[in-house]
Amino acid sequence: MTVTRRDTDTVRALRELEDGRSSVRLKAALAVGSTPDPRFVDKLVERCAIEPEFFVRDMLTWALTRHPVSVTLPELLREVRSERAQARSQALHTLSKIGDRRAWPAITATLLADADDEVARSAWRAAVVLVPEGEESALATALATQLGRGGRETQLSLSRALVALGEAIVPALRTATTAPAPSIRAHALATRRLLRDPDAGFEFAIKEAKRIVVLGGSDQEG
Repeated sequence: MTVTRRDTDTVRALRELEDGRSSVRLKAALAVGSTPDPRFVDKLVERCAIEPEFFVRDMLTWALTRHPVSVTLPELLREVRSERAQARSQALHTLSKIGDRRAWPAITATLLADADDEVARSAWRAAVVLVPEGEESALATALATQLGRGGRETQLSLSRALVALGEAIVPALRTATTAPAPSIRAHALATRRLLRDPDAGFEFAIKEAKRIVVLGGSDQEG
């Protein structure tokens, strides 16, 4: 009887994941994550790809992390190749939360340079979590190709990802400070400033970097 009741409750929660009210969907994701069952991983992954509310998506990710990696990993690796941008982004986000380095081969150069900013940002965050020891410099070089991209939030995300790699990023940043595009040079200088002084703040770092670029300097540090 207990098992039957649990199954009934979980099936109800899965049905409520499609409710028109975000509060109901949030509670449903919490319920499914609270009583993990591998049979429902497909539905959670499917919902991640279309859920419009950030807080619900985050709960769906939490619910997936509560399930066995042996079940979730294959599903998520398939999703990072989806044609739907949100599916790729949310799968990458979930992989970063799971932190299983077997997912590393899925973090391709194509994903790191994805045309969709949200996908690219999720790929950057996942990459710094999953990168194997000894491959940080290669990852830094790949990430540096995205310097100067997008607006403030995108550039901040990239700087944070790079700084998380530590000193391995210094050669890639040094090369980027000589790039033809002023936006790339400024972003590289700002990121290097954050590496050296994490308390500086991105706004100050990027403003100072732009000033240096305008004045024709290169900030010869490191």
